[in-house]
Amino acid sequence: MSSPATGAPAPSVRRLRALARAELTLLGRNRGVVFTALVVPLALPFSVRPALDRLDLEKQGISVGAAMLTAAIGFSLLFAVYTSLVNAYVARREELVLKRLRTGELTDAEILTGTALPAMTLGLGQALLLGAGCAVLLDAGAPKAPYLTLLGLAAGLVLSAALAALTASFTRTVESGQVTALPLVFASMIGSGIMFPTEVMPEKLRSVCELLPLSPALRLVRAGWTGRLSVYEALGTLATALAWTLVAVFAVRRWFRWEPRR
Repeated sequence: MSSPATGAPAPSVRRLRALARAELTLLGRNRGVVFTALVVPLALPFSVRPALDRLDLEKQGISVGAAMLTAAIGFSLLFAVYTSLVNAYVARREELVLKRLRTGELTDAEILTGTALPAMTLGLGQALLLGAGCAVLLDAGAPKAPYLTLLGLAAGLVLSAALAALTASFTRTVESGQVTALPLVFASMIGSGIMFPTEVMPEKLRSVCELLPLSPALRLVRAGWTGRLSVYEALGTLATALAWTLVAVFAVRRWFRWEPRR
């Protein structure tokens, strides 16, 4: 990525870095978004503890610590990445920032990626912090298959950003973004293994919920801690996550709006 002669970063890297730095500055000025992105993912996991204590998790080979860790990372994906990026994309579009950026050297992919980088970095940092905290404080222990957790986290971050851009395509204002983001938030909290693991659901319901957008990523995250996922199941779950990512990226390329919706 660097020039052999000068050692300077490639032009695309410099552009992404500059855009991400500017977006981070704008993000820091929005106290409501910062509060939602920082505090909510850290506080909400404790709300699921009473429900988890009533479930027979040991039968499924899942500890309370592993379940709460998955919940914490799920909340981080939803609030630190997805909902904050819906607001960011809509706000930048309505303020004509995206339209002006397209007149420069930045490509469409660089604009969307650069806008998403601060939120994705925040989500990654929270996930690592929460993982370490749950391992120590909740006796979740060390992950038995850490590569699955890393794959799930990477898939979740990329897909959350892509889904945020897609949701922003159909969102008229920043205020309405709080409504348009709710379907995915509620569906993921209930059906993707955040409030409680999908393994405790009835088989038919579980087979449906495992096809929700964030379900494959969270299943990989949890399986990394429990180690209860065969190679065949892991490949199938990863393929589902990749399929959702490709669909979301295609939909963004097809329907994302760069100018204000009137």
